[in-house]
Amino acid sequence: MDAKSFRKQLRRNQTSAETAFWLQVRANRFLGLKFRRQHTIDKYTVDFYCAEAKLIVELDGSSHDNVGKSLYDYERDVFLKAKGYNVVRLDNNSMLQYPEVVMEYLKGSIESRKLISKV
Repeated sequence: MDAKSFRKQLRRNQTSAETAFWLQVRANRFLGLKFRRQHTIDKYTVDFYCAEAKLIVELDGSSHDNVGKSLYDYERDVFLKAKGYNVVRLDNNSMLQYPEVVMEYLKGSIESRKLISKV
């Protein structure tokens, strides 16, 4: 499957946490920033990407708790950070149960790194 078809499939089969996050950030709703869903960067497809802030947001469920997946995530994060991206990993359950807290955490993360000047 090519990258474009893969991204489309991921968007059609979003987790409930991804849907909840997307509703918070779509159409520049979060700090006036434009986010993309299932965006490909080099050889990786990330959950959410904001070019203006060079920010990648990954929403992780329990499948990311196993050793193999954790190692893959670590290697992927190292690669993306070396390319100058800020990678923020959020827990699915936290997004579903405490969306306001998660979004406030993300805002603080962006502000503390001075990723954008208009916040």
